[in-house]
Amino acid sequence: MSKLPQLLEFIAANDGINDKAKLAKLVVEKFALTRDRSVYYCDDLAIRFSSGARQSFSNTVLSLSNLRKVDQLPFLVCLVTPAENYVLLANTTLLRKISHSSQQLRVDNIKGSFNGSDILRELEGIENVPSNIQRLFDIHTEIGFEGNLPRLVESTNNIAPTGRKFGVAPKLEAVILDGPARAARFVASADAVTLKRELDEKVARFKNEIILAALIENVNVRGRIIEYLIAGEDYALRGEIIKALQTKSTSKGLPAFKTDNTLGDYQRIFDDYFTETDVKTKIMILSSNPKGYNIDKILEFLATEKSVFMFYFVGVDPTRIVNTVLVSMFQTDLLRATLLLKHWSGRNSRGVSQFEGRTISELIKTPKSDVDVAGAVAFLKTLIAL
Repeated sequence: MSKLPQLLEFIAANDGINDKAKLAKLVVEKFALTRDRSVYYCDDLAIRFSSGARQSFSNTVLSLSNLRKVDQLPFLVCLVTPAENYVLLANTTLLRKISHSSQQLRVDNIKGSFNGSDILRELEGIENVPSNIQRLFDIHTEIGFEGNLPRLVESTNNIAPTGRKFGVAPKLEAVILDGPARAARFVASADAVTLKRELDEKVARFKNEIILAALIENVNVRGRIIEYLIAGEDYALRGEIIKALQTKSTSKGLPAFKTDNTLGDYQRIFDDYFTETDVKTKIMILSSNPKGYNIDKILEFLATEKSVFMFYFVGVDPTRIVNTVLVSMFQTDLLRATLLLKHWSGRNSRGVSQFEGRTISELIKTPKSDVDVAGAVAFLKTLIAL
């Protein structure tokens, strides 16, 4: 059981202590934390204590290189003020930029430190407060240090951003906004049944290997392997992956492979529909937010005639495949659970999306395919306007 909820309660119970050293000593003793300079950590979290006169503070918190060591854990900053102890999540996803000694910061040269004022107080409408820390960390987990580093380099040193926003001309906008209606027709068609059957057959064929891959701790490696087992096209490479899984040599024996940075993992063309399907794994016992899609790429794809974008979610427990579900990106519950991470991707991009993991779990347990066409059209207009 994670120590995070109890630690947050304990810090709140000590409001008014007004002594960061004393609070740190109490927390370290109660939760058996290990010290690494100014950071205290355990398997569940890491924390740094600071002090100030009020809630806003500009003190230097930590170097980026030291944050890198613990960025896979919830990294908390506890600000001790005379009346109250404030706790913020300060993983790289929650950083605006790097402040001190950061002129040499590059993706291959980790330099600089961040201040309290560099920590975001809200992320896409989610306030950075103790009650939201697990939710915010779930968002961060899917991006990680390496995913955030290019953004921090760009925002810190004002480097010209790469990439481009997809320009939506009026004619293309009409095709995009017809996307929800196309999706609704597709999910009610025999073609959707065919697509689901094809993917289910692949899952059944590699069931044992998928369950073995689900034990891999690294979320990105785990996801890429399972997605490749289901939808990969290089049969020799898939055979190497299967051999590594079966001999339990994944820590050093996995073949080097890179998945294409495309929208979907599985393309299927029907007479009336051009489908791309993204395969996503949900480990049912873990809290996680699956990655969604690059917003500019999804708009470009939906501007194509007959285009339909689907998600195929595979729910996995430690010993079994729980269920699989094929849904449109516009499925009503999924659409409501779509988070738009606009700040994260740089100035030449509309950003990326992520899904609240709880909704994915519910869809896997109780599949639904309904599409709220009007709501989805409104959502697309929001994306176009970004």
